[in-house]
Amino acid sequence: MAQETSTQTAQLDRIANGKGFIAALDQSGGSTPKALALYGVTEDAYGNDDEMFGEIQKMRARIITAPDFNSDKILGAILFEKTMDAAIDGTPVPAYLWDNCGVVPFLKVDKGLADEADDAQTMKPMPDLDALLSRAVQAGIFGTKMRSVIKGANATGINNVVSQQFIVGRQIAAADLLPIIEPEVDINSATKAEAEALLKDAILAELNALPADTKVALKLTIPTEAGLYDDLAAHANVVRVVALSGGYTTDDACEKLAKNSTMIASFSRALTEGLNVAMSDDDYNGALGSNIDKIYRASIQGALSKT
Repeated sequence: MAQETSTQTAQLDRIANGKGFIAALDQSGGSTPKALALYGVTEDAYGNDDEMFGEIQKMRARIITAPDFNSDKILGAILFEKTMDAAIDGTPVPAYLWDNCGVVPFLKVDKGLADEADDAQTMKPMPDLDALLSRAVQAGIFGTKMRSVIKGANATGINNVVSQQFIVGRQIAAADLLPIIEPEVDINSATKAEAEALLKDAILAELNALPADTKVALKLTIPTEAGLYDDLAAHANVVRVVALSGGYTTDDACEKLAKNSTMIASFSRALTEGLNVAMSDDDYNGALGSNIDKIYRASIQGALSKT
């Protein structure tokens, strides 16, 4: 981020050094029906994609406007593109997050996963990425997130995923946005630990090749070996290492995360676990507040803020 504004400087300090976690509110086309179904909104409640995204926007707005969704425990929030373009109470969502909640806005930029090859799924092409990054900067977005998936300990597949992530990451950094690199390792992989060891080596090689002023964040599956990613968190080019919940329950994800002192949470399903559209405001806010508190406590338990 070559030419930081005062807002960017404050946001960078918050993400790098703050106590808390990053909320993932970025379900997109493929995952939206499942997220809505878990929330109690069945497919007969919407007739097309626009109505579906309207329902998920209502869900996200209810989360963001809840009393416990604030800077006390939440550092940032990752948004889907349609959410970036939406508003809450007449205020664009990115501005609402920062100005009303003190929460740093991020944007999911990938367009989904390519077909599996070599036990991994790289990202689909993003030919319009530069235009999206320009819009994101204008909207007040601080950083981005993009996801790939690793299914097994296949060095070719892992290297392909990591190489693509860092090529696109450099493009994002050149647009003065902080890229969150997310090569997820499937929690159900039979070779999860072995894949994570290969992934760590591949990421370190890419980090060592970055210019000194190019900063990234990493979003990784909670490793089988606690503390595996400590070296990544200590790297001069890494702002923060955050963890995805990967399908674990909230309690399981928090228990595993608490064993990794240099990682904080960036949970999606674990954040919204137990929430339902039919809940009263009191019940809804209580359930969400409980999830936020669990994830916050797991994120700060022995956490080492980078300086």
